[in-house]
Amino acid sequence: MSRGVKSGIIGTVFVGMLVVAGYGAYNVYDSLEGGGGGGGTSARPKPTPVNTAPPSAAEVTDVGDDFLTAWSSGDITRAAALTDSVRTTTAALTAYKTQAHVTSVQLTPGTPAATTTTTMPFTVTAQVTYDGVTTPWSYRSSLTVVRGASGKPVVRWKPSVISPELGDGDQLVTGQAKVPEVDVVDRKGRVMDPADYPSLSRIIPDLRTRYADKLGDGTPGIETYVQKADDSAGKTLNVLKKGKPVRLDTTLDATIQKAAEKAVAGKDKSGVTAVDTTNGAILAVAYGPASGTDYALQDKAAPGSTFKIVTAAALLQRGLTPSSPAKCINGANYGYGKAYKNDGGMNNPGASLQWDFMKSCNTGFILQAKTLGATGLVDTAEQFGLTQGWNIGTVSQDPVVPGGTGDELTSEMIGQGTLQMSPLIMASVAATASTGDFHQPRIVAKSLIEGPIATASGIPSKTTQYLRQMMRATITSGTASGVMSGFGPNSGAKTGSAETDTSAEANGWFTAYAGHVAAAAVVHSGGHGNQSAGPIVAAVLRAS
Repeated sequence: MSRGVKSGIIGTVFVGMLVVAGYGAYNVYDSLEGGGGGGGTSARPKPTPVNTAPPSAAEVTDVGDDFLTAWSSGDITRAAALTDSVRTTTAALTAYKTQAHVTSVQLTPGTPAATTTTTMPFTVTAQVTYDGVTTPWSYRSSLTVVRGASGKPVVRWKPSVISPELGDGDQLVTGQAKVPEVDVVDRKGRVMDPADYPSLSRIIPDLRTRYADKLGDGTPGIETYVQKADDSAGKTLNVLKKGKPVRLDTTLDATIQKAAEKAVAGKDKSGVTAVDTTNGAILAVAYGPASGTDYALQDKAAPGSTFKIVTAAALLQRGLTPSSPAKCINGANYGYGKAYKNDGGMNNPGASLQWDFMKSCNTGFILQAKTLGATGLVDTAEQFGLTQGWNIGTVSQDPVVPGGTGDELTSEMIGQGTLQMSPLIMASVAATASTGDFHQPRIVAKSLIEGPIATASGIPSKTTQYLRQMMRATITSGTASGVMSGFGPNSGAKTGSAETDTSAEANGWFTAYAGHVAAAAVVHSGGHGNQSAGPIVAAVLRAS
């Protein structure tokens, strides 16, 4: 087939009967040795070197077009032979017809991007038929061309070639859904469609699976959905026939969620959450990219100087006040341990605890380690609910505060060491600092959540008063003064940067509260938190 014919839409209707899968095996033989009267033998030819160079753009186009042509025509044998895994491809493309019930497909190849010349995007326009119902189904996918063992270009087979929603071991299934459709609504009764809120595309299916059978009568619809490797139902990709949905009320706020989605858009490895300070209700969860790791709920990174909120609370409960002397000496250490640097090499021998807090001086805190003793930091972390597991109603990372002595203690005091936090956890820390009370965050009603809800004592009212004073000073005169400009007296913030072993740039952190909403964000390798994570938090709080 000429290339001109292959370009454009490649498609036809699948034949009714399956094409029997198979592929040929080819053996290469050396030349027979000669048996002439002279007794001599001919020399063996040298093997041809295997081509290991990346496939050219022309090879990517040729192989990609051929594969899509074969797949769309129903020639599974031919399509599989063009990949690096014939048996696996054969089984997957066969299941696409028999389990996903795709009866016809049109495949439109795209142009490889300049930065990924071996990857060809394509558009799938399919027809799905089940139980007498036929519906169209369109989506985008991609394939990658590599060198096979022989050096010839082939399609590298992955489940994601069929659909980008498929991981290893996953399959596409069309049939009656395992649970009824769930209308997920926000706290004001507005239905939230994952298409409008990309970061909820993982959370909504999880909520659906967890709570559908607890929400009253409902009827499952006929759908094309991802069946996960563990046999659980994953994301719904196509609805052939609607069932009777049930309603799931969440704590989310559609307006704040929309702002959070916009705030993280285009910011790689970022995440933000917002919570109601009065009851722990999760108002928004967003992360970027939405198809990647959930850095909002499932991150487990050191939170940098945002954790100084907890350290300050520990010091304030052990005799210090915001005006207590706390020298800021660049390069200082405690107990002949690790020497710590301050951002920009800052020095202020006459600094107070509040000055150290609002300017984020590391050594002003680590030099107070004796005040905390062996358990002071962990004891205070317990008041913030940080020493136990959280049961928020969907998948999340628990806080980790190991505690310790020596360098581990001083590192944890400034949000480093082996601490593990997420933006959700640090938003809760800001909420507790604002009100004095700990409310374990949750995304649905407590009555729906199985298992215990975490509880903690919270912090004394005097400590709350001091923390609010110091966090407010961080906005008016400290490191959050620019990004939080315009927020009124009922607001406070803390910036942070956390060094890592995997990136030259620190992770940027920021947490703040305004009124009855607290939010926190992280941008991995973002550098200073007030420049990377700060604008995300400020945008979310302005929408609250």
